[in-house]
Amino acid sequence: MGYTDGFLLAVPDANKDAYRAMADKAAVVFLDHGATRVLECWGDDVYDGKVTDYKRAVHTEAGETPVFSWIEWPSKEARVAGWEKVMTDERMKHDPNDQTFDGKRMIYGGFTPILDA
Repeated sequence: MGYTDGFLLAVPDANKDAYRAMADKAAVVFLDHGATRVLECWGDDVYDGKVTDYKRAVHTEAGETPVFSWIEWPSKEARVAGWEKVMTDERMKHDPNDQTFDGKRMIYGGFTPILDA
């Protein structure tokens, strides 16, 4: 049934184009190493909750938008093998001065599907 990595992060609105360019480059790497699909979704209808919400989950500040993303893999085994390759791929070298988004506020996790309709 596959496997999915999910991400939630806050991106400054001024960095939307830079984030899109960075995500586009990373998507190629993930797809080259076995991912079947990469989605990056810019929040445009995100509500404020009473207890929690997407904005609070990643401590979105004024002038930032939540981004909801995921990577689909054919299996958990493919995901584990793919991530090993991604992490050593030269194309994923990160410039420590790049401030496209605050990685400390990113939420990430792997998910086993329980329904695929």
